[in-house]
Amino acid sequence: MKPYLLLFLLAILLSNYKEDKPATIETAISIDQVFDDYYKFKDRINPIEATKGGNYEYNDYIANYISDDYQNDLKKNYTEFLNVINEIDTNTLSEADLLSMKVMQWDCEIKLEGLNNAIVTMASPIYNLPSFELMPLFQIQSLHLYVAQLAAGGSVQPFATVVDYDNWLKRVDDYLGFLDTSILMMKEGMSKNIVLPTVLTNKMIPQLDEFISNSINDHLFYQPILSISETINEEERSRITADYRNMITNKLKPKYTELKDFLVNDYLPVCRETSGIGVLPNGRETYNYLIKLHTTTNMTADEIHELGKSEVTRILAEMETAKNKIGFEGDIKSFFDFVRNSPEQMPFTEPQQVIDNYNEIKSRIDNKFNEVFDLKPKSDFVVKRTEAFREASASAEYVPGTKDASRPGIFYVPIPDVKKYNKYASEALFLHEAIPGHHYQLSLQQENTGLPEFLHPESLGVFVEGWALYAESLGKELGLYEDPIQYFGMLSMEMHRAIRLVVDTGIHSKGWTREKAIQYSLDNEAESEESVIAEIERYMATPGQALSYKLGQLKIRELRTRAETKLGDMFSVPEFHNQILNSGSLPLVLLEEKIDNWINSQI
Repeated sequence: MKPYLLLFLLAILLSNYKEDKPATIETAISIDQVFDDYYKFKDRINPIEATKGGNYEYNDYIANYISDDYQNDLKKNYTEFLNVINEIDTNTLSEADLLSMKVMQWDCEIKLEGLNNAIVTMASPIYNLPSFELMPLFQIQSLHLYVAQLAAGGSVQPFATVVDYDNWLKRVDDYLGFLDTSILMMKEGMSKNIVLPTVLTNKMIPQLDEFISNSINDHLFYQPILSISETINEEERSRITADYRNMITNKLKPKYTELKDFLVNDYLPVCRETSGIGVLPNGRETYNYLIKLHTTTNMTADEIHELGKSEVTRILAEMETAKNKIGFEGDIKSFFDFVRNSPEQMPFTEPQQVIDNYNEIKSRIDNKFNEVFDLKPKSDFVVKRTEAFREASASAEYVPGTKDASRPGIFYVPIPDVKKYNKYASEALFLHEAIPGHHYQLSLQQENTGLPEFLHPESLGVFVEGWALYAESLGKELGLYEDPIQYFGMLSMEMHRAIRLVVDTGIHSKGWTREKAIQYSLDNEAESEESVIAEIERYMATPGQALSYKLGQLKIRELRTRAETKLGDMFSVPEFHNQILNSGSLPLVLLEEKIDNWINSQI
């Protein structure tokens, strides 16, 4: 071949190679484009979160996040985004963009680490929690519960137009495919001795009964039909009604029956009697990873366990002081029993009275709010009772509204037995779930136009839950805790999170039994035994997640004390809160770096 022909062909090959390379490496693509691509990727891999955030592009789709194809897609994309980040000249970035890029980098790296773990699967749509590939269904924070919550209407899934109703039918088809994969994965788990504890499977099985036995008209998945809009023409209403009846009768009920039969006859007999994942193959390594994921620190299980015990000791001393101020004669355990069983703290006879009590707390906070905060989100929120099918195992929770404020956030309150609903910690719970906790922080985050969109829905647990627990401590500054029982309730809520450091690490790294963890909780807090049992079983199902609250709160409180000490009279509480909240959910190491830079800039 003549030399010039060889050079010509080589030039063509090089040209084609360049065209196939990502534009981010070939050209100096803007950081805004990288952030935009990452946002689109995150919505695509977690379409329910996209719906929650107001992006309705994927309303007809649920990701089968435990499938091999899905996980391979994640590995490929997280790796490619890290390659893109490594090509960016950080000297050209603003301080805010550099911080956002570091969050993105941390997210890619930690998710890749999880995808390469033998047990963990990333990108579960449930509150941004990881899923266990071979144990994909639990009694709490599981897709089968979340889908039912969406199916009922009134949550984040829209049911207003014909397209909305048809989209949900397609999502149900995807969900049924996920259940098929779940059964296959659980069978594989059986062969590898990676199975749920017996007690958790026993709690999950009854959850399926409502979807099997209820008549169509009473079926949760039929509820959107009962409120179908008259703006939809009669022909379409009839067609949609028939489609939903067919979906429930011929698809949903048979699949739930199949799942229940599998759980009862095949899975339950081989479930384990141990409580923690430390006993599973690769279980200790998995728990160490989950600590890193949920706390964004390199703390060990032993370090967290000892920190938890020291916090329990400290808070018990404060409780003792509060008990004495109330005038109770007797030891602290007797006072726990008094608070748990006091008729004065269980005054409600109708569920609406519980809801009204929380709305009244909101009105009291409004009077002092501007002294502590100078930002307010556009989005509002409503207080709702948790749906009956899940409230027996549910904790109070917050679900964000849309970023355009067209749908408010929802503060869900489980009221399984209104006459036993104890209000002793209602003020602290409101501060945590609503204002200035989850509703306030998450609404400001997703309404912040200065943040890249991928950070709008990001709910990094150690930041979000750490902020919410810190928010509980602001009650006196906001005009609450005038009732000493409510102040004790705040201490009890903090104690609850300190106990988590001890029992979560105890269960998953020290071989604690469920019963030992339950007793430790009952010995050190005022929660009812029923509530404590539900909580301990939650920690068994979601290892490491419960560590995030206290570790995040301790870091925010540490940073506030540091700022108050160094800035003295220049310290502003509202401005400190602005600095904590105006960059989205941050890993703790990045939050500390940011606040230190802010403090130094003020001196």
